[in-house]
Amino acid sequence: MPFRTLDTVDVAGKRVLVRADLNVPVHDGRISDLSRIERLSPTIRELSAKGARVIVCSHFDRPKGKRVLSMSLAPMAAALEGVLGRHVRFVEDCIGVAAEQAVELLSPGDVLLLENTRFHAGEEKNDPAFAAALAKLADIFVNDAFSAAHRAHASTEGVAHLLPSCAGRLMQAELEALHAALGHPVRPVAAIVGGAKVSTKLELLGNLVGKVDVLVIGGAMANTFLAAQGKGVGKSLQEADMHVTARDILARAQAAGCRIVLPADAVVAREFKPDPPTQTVSVDAVPADTMILDVGPASVATLTGLLPSLKTLVWNGPLGAFETPPFDAATVALAHAVAVATQTGGLCSVAGGGDTVSALRQAGVLGQLTYVSSAGGAFLEWLEGKTLPGVAALEN
Repeated sequence: MPFRTLDTVDVAGKRVLVRADLNVPVHDGRISDLSRIERLSPTIRELSAKGARVIVCSHFDRPKGKRVLSMSLAPMAAALEGVLGRHVRFVEDCIGVAAEQAVELLSPGDVLLLENTRFHAGEEKNDPAFAAALAKLADIFVNDAFSAAHRAHASTEGVAHLLPSCAGRLMQAELEALHAALGHPVRPVAAIVGGAKVSTKLELLGNLVGKVDVLVIGGAMANTFLAAQGKGVGKSLQEADMHVTARDILARAQAAGCRIVLPADAVVAREFKPDPPTQTVSVDAVPADTMILDVGPASVATLTGLLPSLKTLVWNGPLGAFETPPFDAATVALAHAVAVATQTGGLCSVAGGGDTVSALRQAGVLGQLTYVSSAGGAFLEWLEGKTLPGVAALEN
């Protein structure tokens, strides 16, 4: 791989600054999902076991360069301690005298969590002075926050140019999975792209038509493509001003030899609410007073029938309004089929994006795909073919 990893550095006795992503969901003062902390733990455990003095930094929420008590990382220290099964120290700043003194007290194997980097305006501005103050704390920089790698901030990009730097194990796993999915995939390769709007995923679709053999378009985005082909979509969410763009994407896909798969049938309702009366209709016969809220069983059958012919699959976005039953049916059915194809058919399946992860968790198959990215914006930007500043800084 074209980036440095922990295998390239000797950390014994060294001060190692680990950029984590501890921007976890918190409700009523309690962390509701430990997934990001759990996925970070192997890097910290490895560094600690090798005798490094581990210094963890992260942002949390959007304090806009000011100290906001409710956005402190102090609760994350306790959560990290619980996951690691060892004491984690905490210091109420991430730079300056307090942070420097806390680092000096560390023994080999100890773990210290710094306060929220976004309490300083220099973080999001990628201020050289702030990056230098962070770098002063350490001998080596390890970036294990792929989910923040699309941001050129001081703790994700700036400090990487001031210290010997490499990817942590989570960052490494993310990059290796994405490389396998779209960098040099085993073909045939397909992508499933769902979501509400073509306009928000225009760059993604444009990049994918030149890289995959099959592009499946679902979610409300598919409504725009259907309408652009002259089909009636009733009261469905769609972007009338994107019809020309949708037709252009279809033409570009045809020129590139990329097969576009759109829904053949749909589950429609007159109201968008849990468990309303529904109909399953052909996309050529959507009643004018209804809205498309999920793809139908014939479309699911087409997609599941496609899986045995594939070697690689990338998935970003649900097929329907999966948060509201029964419009999760198609996404759940496809998720189960992808899991089976991965476990028994040798499919390399890589998924990512907040809604996609939620849908896979809802389907109970989160651990059955080849890799599920914990990143949102970074995963999407990588699929769009963009350079991620936090990753570029680690390249050989």
